[in-house]
Amino acid sequence: MQKAPISRSQWLIKVCFFLCLICAVIIAALTSGNQHQYKDVLDGGVLKIITRNSPTTYFQDRDEQSGFEYELATLFAQYLGVKLEVEVADTLDELITEVETGNVALAAAGLTINDERSQRVVFADGYMDVTQRLVYRTDRKRPKDLQDLLDGTLVVTANSGHAQYLRKLQKDFMPQLTWHERDDAEVAELIQMVENGEIDFTMVDSNEYETLSAFYPNVKSAFKVGQERELAWAFPKYSDQKLIKEARDFFHLMRVSGLLNQLTERYYGHLDHIDNVGTLTFLRQADERLNKYKALFEQEADKHDLDWRLLAAIGYQESHWRARAKSRTGVRGLMMLTRTTAKEMGVKNRLSPEQSIQGGSAYFAKLHKRYDHINEPDRTWMALAAYNVGAGHVRDAQKITERQGGDPERWMDVKERLPLLAKRKWYKKTRHGYARGREPVKYVQNIRRFYDLLVWREQPEPNYTMLGEASIFTASSNIKMIPPLTVN
Repeated sequence: MQKAPISRSQWLIKVCFFLCLICAVIIAALTSGNQHQYKDVLDGGVLKIITRNSPTTYFQDRDEQSGFEYELATLFAQYLGVKLEVEVADTLDELITEVETGNVALAAAGLTINDERSQRVVFADGYMDVTQRLVYRTDRKRPKDLQDLLDGTLVVTANSGHAQYLRKLQKDFMPQLTWHERDDAEVAELIQMVENGEIDFTMVDSNEYETLSAFYPNVKSAFKVGQERELAWAFPKYSDQKLIKEARDFFHLMRVSGLLNQLTERYYGHLDHIDNVGTLTFLRQADERLNKYKALFEQEADKHDLDWRLLAAIGYQESHWRARAKSRTGVRGLMMLTRTTAKEMGVKNRLSPEQSIQGGSAYFAKLHKRYDHINEPDRTWMALAAYNVGAGHVRDAQKITERQGGDPERWMDVKERLPLLAKRKWYKKTRHGYARGREPVKYVQNIRRFYDLLVWREQPEPNYTMLGEASIFTASSNIKMIPPLTVN
């Protein structure tokens, strides 16, 4: 018996069925390595992330893991009730591939959202806006526009948002543009190369530039490049979406609670207070003066369980490490002690470097202990403000903060109210009256930056594998030259 011919609609149904089957097989293959979906994370009790080694993401700070992305991920793991496990990628391509194949739950690595990456991974909501910056060495002519890139050597990280921007720029507007991409170079390494005069330009995100610029005083931002973009976490494209939803809920909670702003303030809130000249001055005086007093700072830091670099940063802010410094108001010495404070701390001679460092360190330790109910680092910043303006004025600012609905134990909130102590409308209602409230804010921010510089100064010089202009053009698996497009 002859079969009835298949209808067009039946044929289309079969084709669709087979296409769906093929898609299911592909998705299954792509997700076969994914053991980090929401249920797996909860059942295993571990959130495995991948990140990069950089000052804005993840790094080792003395004996502790640190970094903006690391702390965000730690809070997210706590939100889920699991432990955090961190994997560090050597290259951006490796990082995206690890997410894409489901070998990690997510990438918390300061990634910008763009079309190329969105074809491989799924992004959660953005948590920070950044712009791209073109940076150059200050002893050469400042580039005015993108055309000036043709007159120098530009190197960026391979597979970065900067590399993708340059490829689009070359395709759409500047076919003659050429640059180099290096897959094993982090942004700090590229900035160091500009600082050393090994390359002419590189491109960095604004948060990275703000973090690193003080450490490289011969490097400056020429101009912004392209549009503002968002940083976001990346997830496997073929995940169950539940973990992404949890991340979005987590970031919503971080925003409404103020914790995201607090973390941003901790890492970025003090970065615009020291310019290139201030950095060069600090580094020069650290070389010329600090070694004479370093042992004293270390001794007092051990005595009071403090970081000697913090005490040294206070000394620099107070006197630039000058033992015989004095002010119009009568404060004197390396730690600039008042007569009252010196007497309280048992200092007989304020101009003695040893006595001044001992007295100033003991006084700061006393203030630090006063704020032991406040979590770090806010505790330290409150104590620094009190060292400058007095604990009474800090308490007045805390009370104003509380009245206005802020958190009196959070520096980010208190520093906004300290300037109000210079306004009669506010200080007449306080116990301790008028104060130059902007000074302690600047004081704390400066010391935070000086502390960063002292920490950075102690780091070993990186051993870069690409040194000198000639090596840029040497064949290497890590560096690739992008030639100009052929124009017909």
